[in-house]
Amino acid sequence: MKHLSDDLLIESYFKAIKFNLSQDFIRMIEKEIHRRSLNVKIEKSS
Repeated sequence: MKHLSDDLLIESYFKAIKFNLSQDFIRMIEKEIHRRSLNVKIEKSS
C-alpha cells in the first residue's frame, strides 16, 4: 500500500466499496488513508 499514490489509494477505496470487496481489505485501505491523513479527501469525494 505504501507504494500507491494518494489518488490511487483513494480510488481503490471507493472501488473496493463499490464492488463490495472484503471488509478486511477495506479496513486495510482505511488504515492507510488515516495513516496518510487523507480523511479530508475521502469526505470531499463522497
